[in-house]
Amino acid sequence: MEITVIATIAVLIISIILHEMAHGFAADRLGDPTARLQGRLSPNPLVHIDPLGSVVVPALLFLSNAGLMFGWAKPVPYNPYNLSDQKWGEAKVAAAGPVTNVALALLFALLIRFAAPLGLPMAFTDIAAYVVYINLLLAFFNLIPIPPLDGSKIIQPFLPLRAQLGYRNFVHSFERWGLIGTFLFIFIFINFFWGPFSVVVSSVFTAFTGLPGM
Repeated sequence: MEITVIATIAVLIISIILHEMAHGFAADRLGDPTARLQGRLSPNPLVHIDPLGSVVVPALLFLSNAGLMFGWAKPVPYNPYNLSDQKWGEAKVAAAGPVTNVALALLFALLIRFAAPLGLPMAFTDIAAYVVYINLLLAFFNLIPIPPLDGSKIIQPFLPLRAQLGYRNFVHSFERWGLIGTFLFIFIFINFFWGPFSVVVSSVFTAFTGLPGM
């Protein structure tokens, strides 16, 4: 049990860090060096870890058998006005995180599929399954169009101009609530939407790996 807890939290922390680094690299490629100048492109976990979101919340969720595993790191800073693509730039930066999680899920799903020919041990397959599942969770959860999740930035350029303005006002209003708004959203999500959400994630997990849903 202890090994499973440690492995799961370790996979989550690493996946979150790679997710945030992807945001920083995308912003840097699009012309904004803020994340690079602040050392946020480093793989050093200490510069990314948020004690509450990267350690305490995941540990409490796992130990309480909440059936949900997620967390967050310190958001990577960037200046949207520095981005070379002013229309799609913020959406590209936001999408880089979930895309990285899906790519990690696909990579480890392939390793699971070819574990036998490669002679990989069952213990590796077990850990790889957690990598796939957790990265799919992070990707799909972050695509929900509610701030501060990435989906709130990705959806905006696809909306008509009037809808964009209304949505931005909604985002700004929501962000004023800070952590209170975030925890309220998490509470509503766990109690009302986790069931169908987990079915979708488990279905994709099975399609990727060929294993039963977790």
